[in-house]
Amino acid sequence: MLQNNTMRDKMYSYVNIILLALIALAMLIPFYYMFVVSFATYEEFVNTKLLLWPKTWVLDAYQYILGSKAFIRSLGVTIYVTVVGTAVSLLLTAAMAYAMSRNILGQKLFMFMVLFTFVFSAGMIPSYMIVQSTGLMDTLWAIIIPGAISSFNLIVMREFFRSVPYDLTEAAIIDGANDIRIFTRIILPLSKPALAAFGLFYAVGLWNSYFTSLLYLSNPAKWTVQVILRQMVILNQGNLMDPGSQAGVVNPPPAETIGMAAILVATVPILIVYPFLQKHFAKGVMLGSVKE
Repeated sequence: MLQNNTMRDKMYSYVNIILLALIALAMLIPFYYMFVVSFATYEEFVNTKLLLWPKTWVLDAYQYILGSKAFIRSLGVTIYVTVVGTAVSLLLTAAMAYAMSRNILGQKLFMFMVLFTFVFSAGMIPSYMIVQSTGLMDTLWAIIIPGAISSFNLIVMREFFRSVPYDLTEAAIIDGANDIRIFTRIILPLSKPALAAFGLFYAVGLWNSYFTSLLYLSNPAKWTVQVILRQMVILNQGNLMDPGSQAGVVNPPPAETIGMAAILVATVPILIVYPFLQKHFAKGVMLGSVKE
């Protein structure tokens, strides 16, 4: 019986490894294809139906997009929105989660309001009217403020704060510390795993924000990199995204290779950040999701 269980465990492990390897391969193939196409020559890209390995490696697409003022500016805008937006979202989420983890007046009402927005959303038109009436239209704050607090992240972080031993805060209260001091000196330092995990959630969401940028930003100088990618990939306007800075280019690369190179360049920064937060990721989510 023990041998049968051991054999079943081995078979289960083998099946899991095979399935996970296939899933990982299916996710890596598009990145590999984009990588290969971005380094291919114009002739080879046009004449090859399925390009698996270019015979000649060129950097024309990367030189083109890195020489574009529009793309570099959009990349800087996206970095700014991601950094500032993540900081604002973490601050507001942590502050509200801490307040709701305490026994405050109207706690059940606030919790009901959070759960209500978690299930139901106002929709695009009311959100647009709110942004317009508050004067946030055509500003970068229109991307940051409306989605600054995620209901799911707020609920999980609230449970994480409630799991912090009360003895720590009680000792601080006896020493004369107020809520702000307890929050900044005790709660936040103990919440680094949760902050790292939810910070990654917010950062990825802001980095990939596309529809809000397209909806609220009319000035091309404030477009994020995702909107520029739309112009290049979906609308196939890779050669027209920045006519002024590319005026001297005689034979620009095809829009397809430019789009592939731009996607890779826009993906690399967020991929670089992830390994530094990976060790806190699973721990932060699990600690907040288990209620004692």
